[in-house]
Amino acid sequence: MQSAADIIKDRNIEFDTAFDPVSKGGFTQVPNFILEDPTLSIGAKVIYAMFLRYAWHNEQCFPGQKTLGEAIGMCRTSVTQYVNELDKAGLITVQRRGQGRTNLYTIRFQVISKVVRKNKARTSRSQYTDF
Repeated sequence: MQSAADIIKDRNIEFDTAFDPVSKGGFTQVPNFILEDPTLSIGAKVIYAMFLRYAWHNEQCFPGQKTLGEAIGMCRTSVTQYVNELDKAGLITVQRRGQGRTNLYTIRFQVISKVVRKNKARTSRSQYTDF
């Protein structure tokens, strides 16, 4: 599977961002089913968006939780909580790679039925704090 960067190169598309600092920094698209899921906390949605940001440009996603926290102004403990929330919801998988190495995250692009998600949320929601 080709990365978005490779596809853009093949199609000769170029962004003129020399004078536009907003588009020069890039964009991250988040699927609407993530944004509209009432069982996900806002923190989990932001972490999911950051995973997309890292993975889309690098084809792999393995930022450290400290790095994620610093990028969005959260402490590492909160990042860990939201990563666990995404994992329990089935939206990502986490592969722990050993001491001193970052985890490898796999973003799962599948819409889980609202009934399944609500049942998962009922059983594990007490562990999370909504902000």
